[in-house]
Amino acid sequence: HTPATARDPISQDIDVAVLGGGFAGLLSAAYLKKAGVDDVRIIELGGDFGGVWYWNRYPGIQCDNESYCYIPLLEELDFMPSKKFADGAEIYEHCRRIGKHFGLYDSAIFSTQVRELRWDESLKRWRIGTSRDDDIRARFVVMASGPFHRPKLPGIPGIKDFNGHSFHSSRWDYAYTGGDTTGGLVKLADKRVALIGTGATGVQLVPFLGRHAKHLYVFQRTPSTVDARGNAPTDPQWVRSLKPGWQKERQRNFHGWTFEGMALGQPDLVCDFWTELGRNTAARVLAHDDPASLTPEQFITIREEEDYKIMERLRRRVGRIVADEQTAEALKPYYRFLCKRPCSNDEYLPTFNRPNVTLVDVSSSKGVQRATPKGLVADGVEYELDCIIYASGFEITTQISRRYSIDAIRGRDGLSLFDHWRDGYRTLHGMTSRGFPNQFFTGFTQVGISANIAANYELQGEHIAYLISEALARGAATVEPTQQAQDQWCATIRETAVDNSAFDSQCTPGYYNNEGGGGGEGIRSHLGEPYGPGFYAFGDLLKKWRDEGDLAGLVLGT
Repeated sequence: HTPATARDPISQDIDVAVLGGGFAGLLSAAYLKKAGVDDVRIIELGGDFGGVWYWNRYPGIQCDNESYCYIPLLEELDFMPSKKFADGAEIYEHCRRIGKHFGLYDSAIFSTQVRELRWDESLKRWRIGTSRDDDIRARFVVMASGPFHRPKLPGIPGIKDFNGHSFHSSRWDYAYTGGDTTGGLVKLADKRVALIGTGATGVQLVPFLGRHAKHLYVFQRTPSTVDARGNAPTDPQWVRSLKPGWQKERQRNFHGWTFEGMALGQPDLVCDFWTELGRNTAARVLAHDDPASLTPEQFITIREEEDYKIMERLRRRVGRIVADEQTAEALKPYYRFLCKRPCSNDEYLPTFNRPNVTLVDVSSSKGVQRATPKGLVADGVEYELDCIIYASGFEITTQISRRYSIDAIRGRDGLSLFDHWRDGYRTLHGMTSRGFPNQFFTGFTQVGISANIAANYELQGEHIAYLISEALARGAATVEPTQQAQDQWCATIRETAVDNSAFDSQCTPGYYNNEGGGGGEGIRSHLGEPYGPGFYAFGDLLKKWRDEGDLAGLVLGT
């Protein structure tokens, strides 16, 4: 999007390098600045801040959970999204707002890919090699690439043989389609277009492609749950009624009604399709003569029944909207509600009533059979195409060496991080790992997980900023966990982690269950075995640890 400009290689000593300029990197850097650590440089592959919101600019892009919860630092930056589900352009601008507010543009290194990270014991610094031949020597490194940065293409045999045009949705080609994120794809008027992928991105894309393409073929392996959107503009009167601390309260409420199942005794502040299962389950529990007497088995039965009711409602919605009976049946989701990321869209299902839109159900063959020079083959039928658009998501559950997109990460004594974690993650609090001094991790590994991804990064960014600022204040050259502390934390994770493998194994393939393949790298799902007691219990644990002030479990080196 933003063209790279020529520059000389950088050779520099710095305090902190943050690798990634999306929410994970921005929030880590913001909290470092707030902690008084000023020598911070974000290194980012894109030409600006934003991460997933920089790269993804496809037509119709919006966040798919409530923007008042999802978009971070709303109160601190005095910003309010214009509607419940904000457009991608608005979220991208907020990423830039964070960068400007905290002065992160002054030192940012854009259009640069990190190729190698190597711990230099003689310097007590990380040597960072890049695609621009830089040699950056950082005392501390924060890994903040996020989970949605490496586009994933489906494993279709012959995918390179197709002679037409093709691209991934996260690298949208407006020169080919015309238009912009609001639509106007006029150059598709004479094009036969295939869309592969009917997850969150595909659901948002279909209405725009159906409106403009000569013919749209939607290749579907698994139908999504698609509820009504109801994307209302932000109510100014509601905004005026908000009290300080409202966003944190709302985030916690949303988490309670989704990830924790239900939040008895609390109102449902978000009250949409994300929280419906928890809300309905709570109503059933409270209607019981003696809720406290319910056994776990009885509670599970209630939740299963409410799950089924929601899925039946969504299936009826498909049948009510889609005219063709065969198409409607193929579009009906047949799994439990939380097997896949729930979607909402008011135009997706009606688009299948257009004469120029065809749903190609590839469930029986578990996907497209092969690509040819002319198009795609499904169930033995060749569909001739001018363009293939891959809305096939990102590499979330592949090997960590691919997800980091870094050729080598070598810690003390040349130890490879990829080898170190090959048989399972080994960390203290999910953010430091023995043998990799002064390196800090963000993500979903061995930490408490929130229903709101930005809240995860905010909590981790605050803790990492504390660790780095304390190391600097105490004059420490290195900081890393002891073997005992790391082993104890890994044991805690194993003992407390909620094992969803039985549930996930009954779901259709997706990133929730590692594409149906079980856990790799010692994980049970894409969440990497989170801390069982939950996100807010994890936050309390970290705060107590910080308040004690002795950096228990860490070794400070000179």
